[in-house]
Amino acid sequence: MHTQTFTVLIERDEDGIYVAKVPDIPGCYTQGKTVEEAMERVKEAIQVCLEAEKEAYSPLQFVGVQQLEMPIPA
Repeated sequence: MHTQTFTVLIERDEDGIYVAKVPDIPGCYTQGKTVEEAMERVKEAIQVCLEAEKEAYSPLQFVGVQQLEMPIPA
């Protein structure tokens, strides 16, 4: 068995729930009440997504995360 590294993006929604997304696998995401819970659940989500998605996926190369602040017209 070999290992694979996945980038996991974690965001907190308006209700305080942590949402974990795996950009390498379209539609692969989950949530948890804590970051730790979201990370445990995303491991399960990755397994399910890989089993369901028999076609190959193209891993992305992680570059970084940035936030952009800009004015939005009212």
